[in-house]
Amino acid sequence: MSKSAKPSRQKVYTLLVEVGRKDGDGLPKGATGGALMIYASGVDEAEAVRETVAILKQADVAPLDVTGYGTLEERIAEGHEISDEEKELMQRALDENSVIVAQMTPFFEGDNGTRH
Repeated sequence: MSKSAKPSRQKVYTLLVEVGRKDGDGLPKGATGGALMIYASGVDEAEAVRETVAILKQADVAPLDVTGYGTLEERIAEGHEISDEEKELMQRALDENSVIVAQMTPFFEGDNGTRH
């Protein structure tokens, strides 16, 4: 039996990753940190989080906290509105077995939610 005949157990999870500062992190000058909206594939959410944290660290980003929002199906069941663009990015993460940064929001001194 060929390996490709086996159905994929991978799912895509939506993660919000709070990041601190680190040299070369790509955040704008003056930012105290930021938040990344990420779509990551994994057989479960724990694997998606582990892979995401490892990739971010390799990219000189300093992950501080990860909040999981579940799969597309779970988010729809909770009443989240998901745009076609988001669905396309999720499908790409699944197809490529990858981690996709969909949005980066920098935090600045005085922003709510910023760690000091």
